[in-house]
Amino acid sequence: MPWVAPALSLPHQLLTMTAVDLASLLCSRLCHDLMSPVGALNNGIELLADETDPEMRDKCLELLADSARASANKLKFFRLAFGAAGGFGEEIDTHEAEVALQGLFGPERRIELGWVVEDEKLPKDGIKLLLNLAMIAGDALVRGGRLDIGVELSDGHMELAVRAEGPRILLDPVLRETLSSGGNGDPVEPRAAGAWLAHALATHAGGSVQLSDPSAEALLIGARLPRSS
Repeated sequence: MPWVAPALSLPHQLLTMTAVDLASLLCSRLCHDLMSPVGALNNGIELLADETDPEMRDKCLELLADSARASANKLKFFRLAFGAAGGFGEEIDTHEAEVALQGLFGPERRIELGWVVEDEKLPKDGIKLLLNLAMIAGDALVRGGRLDIGVELSDGHMELAVRAEGPRILLDPVLRETLSSGGNGDPVEPRAAGAWLAHALATHAGGSVQLSDPSAEALLIGARLPRSS
């Protein structure tokens, strides 16, 4: 029997945040991440309108293309990681998740992506959890590095593993606490929205999120989810 994720309903007895609160936090994170590429688009258009030198116009067009690509990549990632991912059904092609991560951590982020996922499709909530864990680990690579993502289905469980290694790893203690405990009922900041969602997805599925010790050379984040009965 394949692994099946339970529907995510975010019951109040399990979680401490309303659906409106969560939506607000996720919107804040999305707006924050899109501010830079969309602002660059606006600047490029203004420069292009006043520029007559052919070489400078080419540079403006290049800036516009890069900014548009970055915006599209972020939207694609957040659609899968935060949104309902409409049109994909209850399972999502893992290649879509890999492409979304590659777009998020492009060459400018100096992060090498290792993808060790053999299954062609995974449940939607499993993909959402995996992408949020990968985003958090990738953000911790402040000077770049390598990010390895793996998934294994065995013995009625789905095991997710993310490993980040680089010259400097900085995981915000707030994110660590939110991943581990959901924040213990404290107000959740927009920067911790992904961590809170990851904790909620894992907890609601009957699993949990584990992290390596802060003093470890590499950052390891894992989750083990039981098969729905």
